[in-house]
Amino acid sequence: MRHLLFCLLLLGLPAVAEVYTYIDAEGNRVFTDRPRSDRAERIQLAPANAMPAAPVAIAPPSPPQTVIAPAYQLLRILFPEPDATIRDNTGNLIVTLVSEPGLLAGHNYRLFVDGQPAGAPSRSPVFPLNNLDRGTHQLAAEIIDASGRILERTPNQPVHIKRISLAQKRLANPCKKDDYGVRPECPLKDKPKEKPSILPFL
Repeated sequence: MRHLLFCLLLLGLPAVAEVYTYIDAEGNRVFTDRPRSDRAERIQLAPANAMPAAPVAIAPPSPPQTVIAPAYQLLRILFPEPDATIRDNTGNLIVTLVSEPGLLAGHNYRLFVDGQPAGAPSRSPVFPLNNLDRGTHQLAAEIIDASGRILERTPNQPVHIKRISLAQKRLANPCKKDDYGVRPECPLKDKPKEKPSILPFL
């Protein structure tokens, strides 16, 4: 078995190597690449059965991609300014956008309030908002193309809406008898009941 394994290893040697064999003093057959005895015999090895490597397909270099410069260098909310406080009892607000360059053909502005679109996209940079709840809201604007792809977008910016509550209105201008049912801060349910008049008996 040992001789078989050694022979297999010899077959893997390059064809130019010379292999000799002889019987040593103990009667064992020895294989070597250097003859150590006059009795060593040279073994003729068959040429190695090597196959040429398959050619590697090299993909042609891809053409350089054209980098399209952004169409807009600037888009921001001109009014209100970031973190502005707006005092309006009706909760109305007019948002104005500005871009550079101006809006190109086929493009539209779109305004978001608290992550929701505020109306349909428009070529006008002015967006009127009505009846906003008191508190803080997040505004953001986009420029989109005809297919709805976003070309430019502003980060969210806060705006604080201050509205006088009905209780504050009532405190500032107390309700009178004829105001109940007329002014929103003076509902009929809050109208004080009239005391019945007591007539003296004659």
